[in-house]
Amino acid sequence: MKALIDRIKSEGTYLGGGILKVDGFVNHQIDPALTMAIGSEFVARFARAGVDAVTKVVTAEVSGIAPALATAQALGVPMVYARKHRPITMPDGFFLAEAPSHTKGGVVQLMISPEYLSAEDRVLLIDDFLATGLTIGAIAALIRQSRATLCGIGCVIEKVFEGGRDYLADLDVPIIVLARVDLNGDSFTVF
Repeated sequence: MKALIDRIKSEGTYLGGGILKVDGFVNHQIDPALTMAIGSEFVARFARAGVDAVTKVVTAEVSGIAPALATAQALGVPMVYARKHRPITMPDGFFLAEAPSHTKGGVVQLMISPEYLSAEDRVLLIDDFLATGLTIGAIAALIRQSRATLCGIGCVIEKVFEGGRDYLADLDVPIIVLARVDLNGDSFTVF
């Protein structure tokens, strides 16, 4: 996706330790036009991959919400995000998985209410980054717990140097990314 790649090249910063700073337009301050274009691009690419009849888009709180919402809007389906803290309104019997947080350090719990994800659902999992694949793997575990069908995984940016695609290969679904980033010493290349 050329517009995204151009923004990463012009505004992205490599901070070291595998951290790519793109929070001026992807996951802290959101560029609405770019985000809506990202959602439309995911829908088009998944359609070309043969993914159809999607009923829900699922992501993790917080940084996946913007691209997931844009994708859900383009599909005309609800979006569900895995919460990191259980609200008092969430019923017992919720789906729970754990994942390490690369940017926050430590392990986070991810949970989804059974009210919003069921065996009848066909799900796209959308997130901002594909890095190690551990968070996406944890969300996929939540989807499995609900008995919903995972139809595909979409990530705005893939950090190819972290091996997440290989980690997720056993899920046997299309993995679509809109930009890939690799390291060159202290800098990065976008393609």
